[in-house]
Amino acid sequence: MTDALPAATDAAAIHAATLTLDTHIDIRWPDPPDPASESDRRVDFPKMRRGGLKAAVFIAYTPQGRRDIEGLTNAAARAEAMLRHIRARADGTTRIFCRSAAELEAAHAAGALCVLSAVENGNALARDLSRLRLWRDLGAIYLTLTHDGHNDLADAARPKPELGDAEAEHGGLSGLGRDAIREMNRIGMLVDVSHAAKTTMMQAAELSRVPVVATHSCCRALCDHPRNLDDEQLDMLRATGGLIQITALDAFLRPAPPGGKSPATVKDMVDHVDYAVARIGIDHVGLSSDFDGGGGLPGWKDAGETMNLTAELRSRGYGPREIELLWSGNFRRLMRIAARACEG
Repeated sequence: MTDALPAATDAAAIHAATLTLDTHIDIRWPDPPDPASESDRRVDFPKMRRGGLKAAVFIAYTPQGRRDIEGLTNAAARAEAMLRHIRARADGTTRIFCRSAAELEAAHAAGALCVLSAVENGNALARDLSRLRLWRDLGAIYLTLTHDGHNDLADAARPKPELGDAEAEHGGLSGLGRDAIREMNRIGMLVDVSHAAKTTMMQAAELSRVPVVATHSCCRALCDHPRNLDDEQLDMLRATGGLIQITALDAFLRPAPPGGKSPATVKDMVDHVDYAVARIGIDHVGLSSDFDGGGGLPGWKDAGETMNLTAELRSRGYGPREIELLWSGNFRRLMRIAARACEG
């Protein structure tokens, strides 16, 4: 690791100077609370200010349900309504809605909090790829291909037997899923492979003209969980320029003892960062919380404690440059690649 600043520079100063971006935060739906006020959520704007979290990708999430007309129609309507709500969270002055890396950096330079959006679960396309353009026009920067349970695009890491799922349905990506990735590349939308089966993830990384990202996953070598990426998957990210965003979900960080809860902390999260950096390099690793979607650890229980993660990184020897790459630099690189691919 390198440190371009004097040794006396502490973690608080580095944190204050860094564009900290959390790439995966869920919101309550329906009836989300006003994020401008303190709430019972792990993330709201007062907590972001208190913790020095400058930017957040809020998620239009739809759970996987039955793929009949009613289920698909409801999922599509929910995703669109959530994207419109997330966009309305920005006031244009103290909170700015951002669709690109350039807009994100400009809003940060102006001292505003940055609001971004994405969609989780391609099931909400309801088999209509034209919705990708609608979502992108509403500001969504990525689509998580699946959630738990297979959908019409791809196989998921965790099938849902209660929905009739077998271990695999498509053998990875379906034809529709491949077309969706091509369209996402065309319109400048990133492909998120968190929640995807290994077959899906590997095929998506190979097919996509833009590097893929796992926005909220951890390392399977340290915690054998189906939602984590194994070494072969990590190596694929390095080979294709992609990115894993290590996330603050205890079950992905340390195996739970029999009958007990995982005792994971911020230190365990940074263990996964260390492992991924050693395996595939600092340019392919980032950070996320999955707050309000299951994420939250002792030491980083909400956005108000974001500084603690930077402090742990600093204690491991990461300098200002590396911390900036982990918090947003690498993710902004992918956003720029997606924008260039869209323009080309």
